[in-house]
Amino acid sequence: MTIKKKRVIFLDRNENQYGPSPACFKVLQRSRDNTLNIYSRDFERGIKSLLSERLAKDFGIEEKKILLGYGSEDILKQSVQCYINKGDKIMIPSYSWWYYKKIADEAEGVNIQYPIVEGKGTFYYDIEGMIKVHDTQKPKLVLISSPNNPTGNRLEFDQLNFVLEKMKESVVVLDEAYSLFDETYNTDPVGLVKKYPNLIIIRTFSKYYALAGIRTGFAFLGDNHDRISLLSARYLGFNRLSEKIAIAALDSKEYYNSMRKKMSADMVMLFNELTQLPGFNAYRSFANFILVKIPPEIKVPLKKYLTERNMIIKFMNEDGLESHIRITLGTHSQNCKLLKMIKSFMSKEIVHELV
Repeated sequence: MTIKKKRVIFLDRNENQYGPSPACFKVLQRSRDNTLNIYSRDFERGIKSLLSERLAKDFGIEEKKILLGYGSEDILKQSVQCYINKGDKIMIPSYSWWYYKKIADEAEGVNIQYPIVEGKGTFYYDIEGMIKVHDTQKPKLVLISSPNNPTGNRLEFDQLNFVLEKMKESVVVLDEAYSLFDETYNTDPVGLVKKYPNLIIIRTFSKYYALAGIRTGFAFLGDNHDRISLLSARYLGFNRLSEKIAIAALDSKEYYNSMRKKMSADMVMLFNELTQLPGFNAYRSFANFILVKIPPEIKVPLKKYLTERNMIIKFMNEDGLESHIRITLGTHSQNCKLLKMIKSFMSKEIVHELV
């Protein structure tokens, strides 16, 4: 008799559990032409690729101002390695994706942290603190994440403009990997890179478009970034299949709008439900994940309890976040299942003894 293993639910890496639109799978089904064995010849038309051409058209920007990469992490690394030499200072958020520090270390840069502060039910950028650190340290490059991982907060458009104006002499890399999950967020990337020539704005198909596996990201470049554009040139083109899949995603607005509405409703549900649990403090998020502070005593037993039930979430270990969990939004059924497990765990007698 074969025992069927239960499927593990991974809600720990901010992946989109809804998956890409059906149109993306149709691209795979129809790829029987020379997509795989022939290099792109888009250069003959004076462009980098079909995808960069499409993005330029959609956003109303010159195609040469679109930079493609192997996911947003590739463009982040390219940006740091292009501009940071040994000993150069790079500003990063105090609570941020571990990868920021990693790529700065790889380039032998000096990490300078600027403050993200915990408020009531939210984290927020300390604008004055950011400017003070910048003016004092005079970094060569500034990394800003909006919405920020793992705290979920963002800079509003007027705040972003204010910060960019104050930091216009530095190279600023704005990571907007999670920007599309809230439909009210519009930073006008083209207007910003035209206004601030040292600015790079990075986006990705991994999160909102649920295409983490095809590793496709892109960036909008200000006028002062000819160097990174030259260094990132791919003379044999990009992944032709990934490009077609990404374009199919761009054509599937109705599918993704529907998905976003479901996720937004579930974000409210998770925030409200988790906040009511004893010792829990959830933080409002504009991304596809939510950060939650839990009683430190239950961290180990809760992780064990969930893991044994094939539910994987992120238990934070970063400085200042040792008592926090980060939950990636899954499908509605997955989110409800996780909530049920956490409530069940919290109802047990052992938990009452711990808290």
